[in-house]
Amino acid sequence: MRLRHDPAGRHHNPTQHKSDGKGESLVNGIKNLFAGRWGIIGVGILIGILAPLLQKWGNPGNMGVCVACFERDIAGALGLHRADVVQYIRPEIIGFVLGALIAAYLFKEFRPRLGSAPIVRFVLGMFAMIGALVFLGCPWRAALRLAGGDWNAVLGLAGLAVGIGIGTLFLKGGYNLGRTQQTHHTAGWMLPLVMIGLLCLLLIFPQVPGEAKSGVLFYSAKGPGAMHAPLAVSLGIGLVIGILAQRSRFCTMGAIRDFVLFRQTHLLSGFIALIATAFVVNLIVGQFKPGFEGQPVAHTMHLWNFAGMALSGLAFCLAGGCPGRQLFLAGEGDGDAAVFVVGMIVGAAIAHNFGLASSPTGVGPYGVPAVIIGLAVCLFIGFTMRKRIA
Repeated sequence: MRLRHDPAGRHHNPTQHKSDGKGESLVNGIKNLFAGRWGIIGVGILIGILAPLLQKWGNPGNMGVCVACFERDIAGALGLHRADVVQYIRPEIIGFVLGALIAAYLFKEFRPRLGSAPIVRFVLGMFAMIGALVFLGCPWRAALRLAGGDWNAVLGLAGLAVGIGIGTLFLKGGYNLGRTQQTHHTAGWMLPLVMIGLLCLLLIFPQVPGEAKSGVLFYSAKGPGAMHAPLAVSLGIGLVIGILAQRSRFCTMGAIRDFVLFRQTHLLSGFIALIATAFVVNLIVGQFKPGFEGQPVAHTMHLWNFAGMALSGLAFCLAGGCPGRQLFLAGEGDGDAAVFVVGMIVGAAIAHNFGLASSPTGVGPYGVPAVIIGLAVCLFIGFTMRKRIA
């Protein structure tokens, strides 16, 4: 079977939506449902409902779901950094990967693959995380911050769009990370197995109220890391989102990229549905608080809110997906996406160990040079990897 490849090296099976034979009409019907506009809008609405509710049930303010923040918390729980206010193994991330794994097997789309410039993807993941932690949120959280009335998110979303826009110029110029190769199922299972391991650790060493450590895991006794919905709720919602996002190809970066490149609004409609729904839910549950000042886990340094997300947007575009999409791809067997995820977790450790990450008081002492270096590295990658690989 010949596979098509996008500029970021992803392959696409052109027959994946065709009928596989008698008895699979239900499966194909579900495939078609999520492939349509109302499918992606429905997924956006569902995430827009669940994310504010996760906040209502215990997650930090305007952080019902934030892939960057939650991976940062996981890095802290494992002791990769010692910022004691952001240490917790977030079940939502585990659910995203395992939900995508379940969906991929149910719909026969688990395809183990890797080999598309893994070290470049690792570096892109690292700088994507650093940019996100300067802004204090990934594209998902930027949308939820806006829906909660945090006007600082406008700067972040503008930066994200500019970063993705720069990335699309490289795509038009022939930027390509090279093709993926099919590989052993074992390789495709690596990140899902890591997530199962994290879940086991969470169950074996549960949080002890008031204690900073339980067994091998670090826990936050205060701050955003100490705020979380019940484990079963977080894991269940993560699984649901993982399944639906894998089916619909939900991607916040792809939403902007496709609109800039092709004027396609399919993914963008899901992204807008998420923001609009989260806004309504926040109003209903009393979580909408408009303004720039005093927003939860946010700062008001507008230039660096913009620049941090510009760096993240460029890195996401060059890697072929937003942080959520990278988790869903890893769940369906994409080893290169898993490398990007590991790069983000390492980037979180670097950001907190070396004073790059922001806090509500402002950008960290070395956050500004880190963003400048990150932009330079991403531009170097974009300019030097434009040769088409046969």
